[in-house]
Amino acid sequence: MIVRIMGEGQLRLADGRLTQLNELDDELLAEMENGDGPGFRATLQALLAKVRELGEPLPDDTLEPSDLILPSPDATLEEVQELLSDDGLIPGGT
Repeated sequence: MIVRIMGEGQLRLADGRLTQLNELDDELLAEMENGDGPGFRATLQALLAKVRELGEPLPDDTLEPSDLILPSPDATLEEVQELLSDDGLIPGGT
């Protein structure tokens, strides 16, 4: 799976790794629904850090279709809400 973090680039992430991201994704979704700005910011940073940790960066001159697009680290709560699907940012969540 190819994951793009907006403003940063693309990473290759094994499909099996998505389950490790879903817990953070579920937490992020709950914080957004509750309007918890500081919690949202911390969890978004943790989610993106985990993607960077688990993923393998693609070379900058490589452009592949992204299977998953995640917001930039400085995205606002409103910007992230626009990217959400029914099960959060990561497919297969709650």
